[in-house]
Amino acid sequence: MTASVSDHPILSGLLGDVEVSVQFSAAVELQAMLAFEVALARAEADEGLIPADAADAIAGLAEQFVADLDALNQATARDGVIIPELVRQWRVALGEHASHLHYGATSQDAIDSGLMLRLCEVLRILAQRLGMLIHALDALASRFGPQPLMGRTRMQAAIEITVADRIASWRLPLVELRDAVAALSAAGLPVQFGGAAGTLEKLGPSAVPVRSRLAAALGLADRSQWHSQRGIITELGGLFARITGSLGKIGQDLALMADAGSAVLGGGGASSAMPHKRNPVKAEVLVTLARFNAVQISGLHQAMVHEQERSGAAWTLEWMLLPQMAVAAGASTRIAAELLGSVEQLGEG
Repeated sequence: MTASVSDHPILSGLLGDVEVSVQFSAAVELQAMLAFEVALARAEADEGLIPADAADAIAGLAEQFVADLDALNQATARDGVIIPELVRQWRVALGEHASHLHYGATSQDAIDSGLMLRLCEVLRILAQRLGMLIHALDALASRFGPQPLMGRTRMQAAIEITVADRIASWRLPLVELRDAVAALSAAGLPVQFGGAAGTLEKLGPSAVPVRSRLAAALGLADRSQWHSQRGIITELGGLFARITGSLGKIGQDLALMADAGSAVLGGGGASSAMPHKRNPVKAEVLVTLARFNAVQISGLHQAMVHEQERSGAAWTLEWMLLPQMAVAAGASTRIAAELLGSVEQLGEG
């Protein structure tokens, strides 16, 4: 066993997803938080709150700044959050313009907005893969749809259906999920910008215009601060859980069909003790990932309880849960594509 299967050098091949996991790497997270600071500086310069040359200098950090990761590690253990030390390092690099960095913002603004930027890319990946899975199911329906299949209710033989009937039950949730991801992306994930206690008190009458400019520059939705209102986090976690759950149903069905002889699955599944076996590994892993995310979603609902204007405990819990759920959803879509591509036969005819 390992503390994190998603980036383990061995188990990640089974349970991880490189394309989604990279969005939760330290390098991409640092890049996203700096993107927030650059966009904020530009917005504040446009509103006359900081000098334009300061905004230019802050933008230049993207090319010249190298973070001291050891110092960030130690400071986060002390402060509970990365931003105080990261801002200190950025300000050292800025020199005379240091005081204009992070003006009016708080740690949660940079971290939450950076998270939303990365989740935009995760949603793009998932939307693309869901579309591919729908096409893969359509291809299977074209090949095997008319084949007879015994319908089963409560694990018992019921009446005869066709392969197309069962595939339709797999396909519809994926269409709904693809549309849900598209709708969420079109509406835009929200920028986070509230300052020390959510009031943007330092910006005065420029607060809303700066937030609007900031959101536009980042490609995020312009919404009021949500420091302690975490509905978007549970919505995203719920989406990830629905994806793994829907694909877990496909995996469970195909594993049972392979056992009953109404599905033939190719590709791997070797046994060290019984060379004749072809274990339905990919189908099983889809079930595992579905159950994993089903457990994590309860934790995200616990994390909705942010006391007063901001919580440290609930917020930190989100960091532990949401990335794992996103990677599980990514792994599920990847493995489902491989599984559907390995189907050699469906039906009992």
